[in-house]
Amino acid sequence: MVESNQETIQRSESLLATHKVLRNTYALLSMTLVFSGFMAWLGMSFVTPMMSLVFSIAAIGLLWFVIPRTANSSTGLAMVFLFTGLLGAGLGPMLSMVVGLPGGASMVMQALVGTGVIFATMSGIVLTTKKDFSFLGGFIMIGMLVIVGALIASIFMPYGIIDIAISAGIVLIMSLFILFDTSRIVRGGETNYIMATVGLYVSLYNLFTSLLHLIMAFSGDD
Repeated sequence: MVESNQETIQRSESLLATHKVLRNTYALLSMTLVFSGFMAWLGMSFVTPMMSLVFSIAAIGLLWFVIPRTANSSTGLAMVFLFTGLLGAGLGPMLSMVVGLPGGASMVMQALVGTGVIFATMSGIVLTTKKDFSFLGGFIMIGMLVIVGALIASIFMPYGIIDIAISAGIVLIMSLFILFDTSRIVRGGETNYIMATVGLYVSLYNLFTSLLHLIMAFSGDD
């Protein structure tokens, strides 16, 4: 009986910890998305394509070398906002170009809505079913390798169906990433909300840009 009570307490504590990580992740993700959107709006006015490239490289450096080392400290929070701010500002030139096209503002809105719908759907599946989606890890890795190979091949080919296929592939892989990452949080595999936030943000960022490319392509403006 004592052991049973201890197991019940441990399960309750684990469940509470998981809910806390999930709650903190969604709260931080919401704030970083708003901040990133604000930086993208500012970036439309002053960020050049060259600056966008520099911001992206700096953001990758933060993602690989800084955030994992600071994720357990308050510095990690600052790094997350710096990371998302750089990526947001880096979107400025592309958004400025798209908005300048006929119906451009509508295309951006469609991409935003599409991103929101996919995120809500994928997250809802995990939160409703509580299913373990860790089995997707191998498929996601293979998909990423295929996309990287296609990206390299596209450098030597004119824009066409391969670029549309790449964008569609990224939409699929990022959707699966949301399933995978959310499942890890719900099932206690990810206990650091800063790392969880970064993972979901990267998926949403790539999802939005790829959806925008697809919308432009099918509208004849890409």
